[in-house]
Amino acid sequence: MSRIAIISARGGSKGVPDKNIRLVGDKPLITWSIEAALASRLLHRVVVSTDSPKIAEIARQSGGEVPFMRPAELARDSTPGIDPVLHAVRWLEDREGYVPDWVVLLQPTSPLRVTDDIDRAFEMASEKNADAIVSVTEGDHHPYWMKRLDPDGRMHDFITLERPITRRQDLPPVYAVNGAVYLVRREVLVRTESFFPENTFGMVMPRDRSLDVDTPWDLYLADLILKDIHERNRGAGS
Repeated sequence: MSRIAIISARGGSKGVPDKNIRLVGDKPLITWSIEAALASRLLHRVVVSTDSPKIAEIARQSGGEVPFMRPAELARDSTPGIDPVLHAVRWLEDREGYVPDWVVLLQPTSPLRVTDDIDRAFEMASEKNADAIVSVTEGDHHPYWMKRLDPDGRMHDFITLERPITRRQDLPPVYAVNGAVYLVRREVLVRTESFFPENTFGMVMPRDRSLDVDTPWDLYLADLILKDIHERNRGAGS
């Protein structure tokens, strides 16, 4: 059974310029995902899809494969996240005859994801006979307590309940997709063009590994956390 990781990293980030290669914990952001994938005992290839020569060079230096450059039309702000993955899968089949059984998308914006998270997704897929596994984390804000505002600022419940829930302990658990792991059978991915086919299971990850870097503040937090982890690991080994 063949398994491939695809790391999708375009060069045109506007919120945080050059986000995917900014230094975080003394490494380029994308390097954390490449190294986590390379350390997996279940992955056979780690391929980076990018339109940026700078990202491609850093990806190769980090140990990732960059067998092609992503077309510009698949690197726009409006490009759906699944399109570069489908392009990569089809390119590898057309040019190399390579058809993996499983594809896992690892976004470089999840630097706190670890190798065990990747391997656990594959193990869960086998246990559940799933078509897809998507990582989630417990929601920070429960939708039952969310509010909406009228144009004049008047507040209303976002979701109206017959009996309002006033204690946190009584709230049903909710989960948010954290962007760290999207695992799907290749055949299902190509047929449905979705990371969320019918037979999809959620893999719960802890909040402390679920940071998704989207803003300068997220980048700052990731840098602090990874440097702290490095210092603690170095102290434990001394």
